[in-house]
Amino acid sequence: MSELFDAVDALIASRSPLPPPAERKRLRQAHGLTLDEVAAALQVRRATVSGWEAGKTEPRPPERDAYARMLKQLAQLYPAVAPVPPADTAIPETPTVPAAPAPSAVEPAQARTTPTGPAAEPANTALRPAAPAAVPRPAVTTRPMSRRPAAKKAVPASTPDPRFENGPLAVVDVADGQVLAYCVGGLVLDVPAKSISALVEWTLREGRLGQPKLSGPGKDADPLAVLTEAACEHYGLPVTLTQQERLAGRLPEGHKVIKQLTRADWQLTKRGFGPWARIYRSAQGSERACVQLCIPSWDALDTRHWANAGQLPPVDLARLLGTYAARVMTPRGSTAVTGLELMTALHPPTRASEPDATGKRHSEHNPGSLGKDPVDCAPCEAPDGHPLLADLPRFHHRTPAEVLVEEAYDWARPLTDAECLRPHLVGIDVNMAFAAGASGLTVGLGAPTHVKNPVFDPKLPGSWLVDLSHVDLSRVKVAKDKWADLDAGLLPSPFTPKGERPTGAAWYATPTVAYAVELGYDVAPVEAYVRHDNGRYLDAWYNRLRDAYLATMADLGVHADLSPAEFLAAMDGYRQRDPQLAIVVSAIKATVKGGIGKLRERPRGEGWKPGQPWRALARPTWRPDIRAAVISRTRINMHRKIVKHAAFTGQYPVAVLSDCAVYASDGPSPLDFLPYRDGKPLPGGFKLGVNPGLVKWEGTQSVLWGEGVREQFNAPELNLARYIKDGTVTDQDTGE
Repeated sequence: MSELFDAVDALIASRSPLPPPAERKRLRQAHGLTLDEVAAALQVRRATVSGWEAGKTEPRPPERDAYARMLKQLAQLYPAVAPVPPADTAIPETPTVPAAPAPSAVEPAQARTTPTGPAAEPANTALRPAAPAAVPRPAVTTRPMSRRPAAKKAVPASTPDPRFENGPLAVVDVADGQVLAYCVGGLVLDVPAKSISALVEWTLREGRLGQPKLSGPGKDADPLAVLTEAACEHYGLPVTLTQQERLAGRLPEGHKVIKQLTRADWQLTKRGFGPWARIYRSAQGSERACVQLCIPSWDALDTRHWANAGQLPPVDLARLLGTYAARVMTPRGSTAVTGLELMTALHPPTRASEPDATGKRHSEHNPGSLGKDPVDCAPCEAPDGHPLLADLPRFHHRTPAEVLVEEAYDWARPLTDAECLRPHLVGIDVNMAFAAGASGLTVGLGAPTHVKNPVFDPKLPGSWLVDLSHVDLSRVKVAKDKWADLDAGLLPSPFTPKGERPTGAAWYATPTVAYAVELGYDVAPVEAYVRHDNGRYLDAWYNRLRDAYLATMADLGVHADLSPAEFLAAMDGYRQRDPQLAIVVSAIKATVKGGIGKLRERPRGEGWKPGQPWRALARPTWRPDIRAAVISRTRINMHRKIVKHAAFTGQYPVAVLSDCAVYASDGPSPLDFLPYRDGKPLPGGFKLGVNPGLVKWEGTQSVLWGEGVREQFNAPELNLARYIKDGTVTDQDTGE
C-alpha cells in the first residue's frame, strides 16, 4: 500500500501548481537569490532555471515539487502587490537582435504544453505550423532569457522569412540530459537528434534556421549550429582538440563521427571537420542541403576578436552571434573568412540570364562582380613564392622597382626640444580606417593590361612604376591654388610604409600616385599594369559594415550626432555598458581588416613549396591589387589629415602606426590640440566622431614616459603609437 501512496504522491508532485514565469522571477529576486543559488539548491543547471523563469521550459519531477515548494514559501514572504498575468498569457517584447528573423508563435516542443488527443503533433514535429482552426495553442513568450534584459535596447525586427523564422543560428547545448537549441530572441527549441548526422537533418528539416540572401542573384545563408562543450560530449566529439589535431585544423579522417556522416551520405569540405565544419550533400536543383558547425571549445571564436564569447552561456552566445549575423552576415568561419565571404554575398559572381527563345534561363556573369574564375595578378603584385616568380633566383631580394609594397604606416621620429617641454603625448585613432579607405574606391575587376610609358590616369586602377623622389613635402598644395610650407623632416613620406623618402622608381597603387599629383607635382610612369574593367566593388561591403558598426555603437550609447566633448564622454567606458555588444564591435572591426587581408592570403602549410600554387590562388577573390589599393588609400587618407593639421597648427605627429597618430600636447585630451572653431573641425583634418574615417581618443601618456621607454630600450625611434593606449612596453615588443 505504501508503494501506491508513493506513486500517488509522485503523480501529484508532477503537477504541482506553479506561478506564471514573471512571478517566479519576481519572487526569486525579491529574496535576493541568484539563478546560480537556485540551480545549486535544486541540483540543475543555471540555464534550466533561467528557462523556467522565461516560460520556455517547465520543470519536471522531482525538481518540480521542490521548485513549487520554494516559490510557495517565497510567495508567503513577498505577496504580489499587483495582479500578474496568467501563465498562458504571452508577454510581448521586441527581440533584441535587429533585422533577425523573429521567433514564430508556434509552440516549441520543450514547452511541454502540446495538447493531447488526435489533433496533437508528435514532439519531434512541434516546429511545424499548426493547421488553421486546429486545437488552440497556448501562446509562447518571446522574452529574451538574458540575465540583464533591462540593459538591452530593443530594436524593431524586420518581417521574418517564414523559412528562417527561428533566426540564422542556434547554440546547441545539453541541460539535464536534454538537448536544447538556443536561438535569437530568447527562443529555445527541443532537439531530438541523437547524433551529428541527425542534428544536421533536424537543422535542415525542422530547425527553420538560416538567413535570406543579401543580394538578388545570391544564395541564402546556410544555418549555423554552435556546439557547446556539453553538446560535443553528447554527440561523441572531443571537447578540445589534441596538439596534432590543432596543427592539422581538423579531426582525423578515421574519427567515428566522420564515419557516421559518411554512412549517412553527408560530405565535408576540403578543410574537413574542424572548428568551422561545413557538412553538405550535393544540391538538388536550387535546393541546398548544407549546415555549418561552429565549435568554440576548438578555438573557433578567436579570443583576439571575440574575447570571451566562447565561454558565455548559450543564451548570451546566441544573442551575440545573432546580432553579428543580423548586422553583418551569418559567420562563415573566422572574421577574416566572413569578411571575404561578405564581398561575394553582396556581389555574387553569376546571375540568371533573360529567358532564351525556349523560355529557359542560363547562368551568366554578374556585372560588377569579380566573376567565377580567378585572374592572374601582375608580376609586381605577386608576393614572394608566387608561381609567376618561379624563375627568380632562390634567395633573390626584390627591390621597390620590382615589387609593389603598399602597407600601413609604421613610422616614428625623435621628439623636438619644443615637444619635450610639453607634458603629454596623446594618441588619436581613425575609426574603421580600412573600411573608410574602401569607401568609393574604384578597383579592378578583371585581369591587368601591361602598358609602357603610360599617361597617368587617377581614375584608372592599377600598379604604376614611377619615380616620386622629387616630391618635396616642405612645400605642398593643400587646396586649390593654395600652397603651404612645412617642415618635411617632421613628416613621414606618404609613399612608403616606414615613412622614408623614396630614392628612385618604385611600384605604387593608383591612390598613392594620385596623391603625388594632388600635392602639386607631375608624375611620369615608366610602365604600368592597369585594369580597364573596373568598378566600385567594395561600396556595398563598406556600407553594410559601416551600418553594422554604427548601429552597434549607438546601442552602446555612442551616436553619430554627438558634439566632440559628448563623443569623448560617451566613449569613456562604453564597453562596460554591454560587454556582449562590445564584442560585436570588435568582431566587426576584425571583419574589415581580416577581409582586406584575405585578398592576398599567403600559403598555409599543406606541403607548399616556393614557386608552386597554393589553394587561395584558385579563388576569384584572391586579389592582391585590391588589397594594395585599399591600404594605399588608407595610408594616403591619414597623411592628408596630417598635412592639413600641420599646415594649420604647426603641429606634427611624433609617431604613426597604421590608423593611430601620436602628438605632443599641452593637455591630456584630443581637444587640447585638435583645432575646433565654434564647434567645427578643421576642414580635411582630424575630426572627433564615431563615423568611419573620424577619430577617437586612443590613449594619453606623459612625454617623460615616452622618452623613458626609448632610453630604457635604447631605441630613439621606438614607435610610441604601439604602446600609447596603456603604456605597457615589454622586451619582446622591442626585440630585445
